[in-house]
Amino acid sequence: MSPAAGPLEGVRVVDWTIWQQGPVAGAMLGDLGADVIKIEERRGGDSGRAMLAFPDTGASPYFEVNNRNKRSIAVDLKKPEGVALVRGLASTADVFLQNFRPPVAEGLGLDYATLRADNPRLVYASASAFGPRGPERSARAYDFLGQARSGLLLRPGDEELGPPADGGLADQMGAIMLAYGVLAALVARERHGVGQQVDTSLLGSMLALRGLPLALSLMTQDGRRAQSPFAKHSAGAPVGRENPGNPLWNHYRCAGGGWIAMAMVQSDPHWANLLHALGRPEALTGDPRFADHVSRCENARACVAVLDGIFATAPRDAWLERLLAHGDMPITAVNTTEDVADDPQAVANEYVTWFDHPALGRVRMPGFPVTLSETPARIRRQAPEFGEHTEDILLNDLGLTWEDITGLRDREVIL
Repeated sequence: MSPAAGPLEGVRVVDWTIWQQGPVAGAMLGDLGADVIKIEERRGGDSGRAMLAFPDTGASPYFEVNNRNKRSIAVDLKKPEGVALVRGLASTADVFLQNFRPPVAEGLGLDYATLRADNPRLVYASASAFGPRGPERSARAYDFLGQARSGLLLRPGDEELGPPADGGLADQMGAIMLAYGVLAALVARERHGVGQQVDTSLLGSMLALRGLPLALSLMTQDGRRAQSPFAKHSAGAPVGRENPGNPLWNHYRCAGGGWIAMAMVQSDPHWANLLHALGRPEALTGDPRFADHVSRCENARACVAVLDGIFATAPRDAWLERLLAHGDMPITAVNTTEDVADDPQAVANEYVTWFDHPALGRVRMPGFPVTLSETPARIRRQAPEFGEHTEDILLNDLGLTWEDITGLRDREVIL
């Protein structure tokens, strides 16, 4: 293995997925060096190709980031010959990814039991809506329903739904958990010599994301939940921004509309530095309600009102500069998506990275959340054109001849 090779170099993944949840898992494995072959239906391919595309060029950031580091083969899976081609690829693959509902894979003979008979060491990874068992194992769902079903759309104490969170959040988390499961199964195969089926879902992945609130709901004593140290100061009222239970674990709007967030669990060690940064306002220094941590928590609503007025007098960046110059306080900006794209820490750690795209030029893309010192992740190739690698895969991966390919094309099995 060369020093620059990814940790999954030599691992072959057959990626029969669409939209986001499945494709992102394949892209993540590709980032780590796997050879990912994307299976697309001969007529139309992955519908994600048209999602969020620019009307003048057809370029889709959605499809590009979800399918980088892959090769594409276009096959008609309604024809037995097309299914046979995919089964041939799966017979020598390490991983088979799919995110179609169970009846689809089973009806085509691309289910785990069938592919495992050809390749007992195969890691077969499925992504579903609500899990592989139960009455809704075949239910249809998309990202928004994953957010809703997991409880993410409701916050404790809210009687109405607010605006939805970022689109794609449940799909992205589902993809992360699918890739995580694949990596665990590959390690198990190396250690124990067995292939296996891996299942993840939007619901299960989002419940894992919400692990702490779920644990607090499940692990009760005599019907009582473990109480947040902030909630005990809220006098039974729902904890919110205006009544947080701890005014220094909160976020504040600054002049011009920017926000800052602070996370001082125990505020006493930071209080003097905070006062100096704020100019030692009499409303805070002279009020006994704010003399110590417990007092500030018991009078959180009043303290928040004072801090709201102070932070509204200057822009966010000016406040951050002053606050961070007065000690090691846990304070940061509340970034917009545009802000975080240029965040110096995101750039320095390649959480946002550059890629020289042969058609789009030098572009920025989401990078890698994990740094590997010896086998780094990287973007090796752009998302493929529809069916771009069909001939290459048939010739070099399946060992077909040009005569075979011509026949398949004449019979409309491949693009």
